[in-house]
Amino acid sequence: MKAVQFTEHGDRGVLEYGDFPEPEVDPDEVLVDVKAASLNHLDIWTRRGLPGVELEMPHIPGSDMAGVVTEVGERVTRFEAGDRVALIAGVAGGGDEFSRKGDPTLAPDFHIIGEHVRGVHAEFAAIPEENLVPVPEGVPWEVAGSASLVFQTAWRMLVDRGELRPGEKVLVLGASGGVGHAAVQIADYAGAEVYATASTDEKLEYAEECGADHVINYEEDDFSKEIQTLTDGRGVDMVVDHIGEATYKQSLKSLVKGGRVVTCGATTGPDPGAGLNYIFWNQLSVIGSTMATPGEADEVLDLVWDGTFEPRIRETLPMSEIDRAHELIEERQGFGKVVVIPDSEL
Repeated sequence: MKAVQFTEHGDRGVLEYGDFPEPEVDPDEVLVDVKAASLNHLDIWTRRGLPGVELEMPHIPGSDMAGVVTEVGERVTRFEAGDRVALIAGVAGGGDEFSRKGDPTLAPDFHIIGEHVRGVHAEFAAIPEENLVPVPEGVPWEVAGSASLVFQTAWRMLVDRGELRPGEKVLVLGASGGVGHAAVQIADYAGAEVYATASTDEKLEYAEECGADHVINYEEDDFSKEIQTLTDGRGVDMVVDHIGEATYKQSLKSLVKGGRVVTCGATTGPDPGAGLNYIFWNQLSVIGSTMATPGEADEVLDLVWDGTFEPRIRETLPMSEIDRAHELIEERQGFGKVVVIPDSEL
């Protein structure tokens, strides 16, 4: 089969799309003929190299995909050949405590397909059945292959960890990215008043289409000052911040007393300084969130499958143009998700 792969960490030049052995199917696994996959920012970090994460080389990236089951292991009970499926990338062992009905993100050995182990940017992928969900007929492959990671991440951040309530004011940073544009839609669906930031007027128009009530161009304005102006000095109840060092202090300054920052990542760096003076004086909460439980993922994906939520696609490319796909993410070009399709499917 053909697969995206790299044998060393580095810039986009380490990526290639070439021959790779077709995966063998373990008893608890399902072999999927990949129809569409997509990129997330973690693909950039994985390619560059993450501290403390040692990968088996060559590594296949990719944590989002959808396709058709072609083979099932002898212990598989949930799927059969011909089923349409999508990936849920979070994996945990740990026995019954961290089963599908529990919270695998809290397991000591929690890891992510594509980030810590070989991923799905390939023609075929062997996936544990617990990491797949059914995709209804009629859902386009581009939608099915690009929704899972960002919508489950944003849903857990806002609904479960952040406990978002109707009528609250929510600021979503980086609304043009995968998690950002999902968070805007979820906040709007939950009945919040949604504020969103992006770097261009075009991106802000897309954010408004996704449900943002107020938009701020962070290249032109200090968003924390704009929030104070827009809320008559009150601030927002929640900030969704996956940016990190570049935005953290402004996020704290944007909050009402007793407000909360929810974070799932730090694309500009992980060490912004604690900001303890803001936190204790204004009684703020900083809440971490990673991926989602299977139940949370099922809940939000049902809303994707029925059209309530829509993953916006900025560009669809052949997998052989993986360099360009990484460039779109790395250089923050466009709005929404970047989809890659095996060349054999085109």
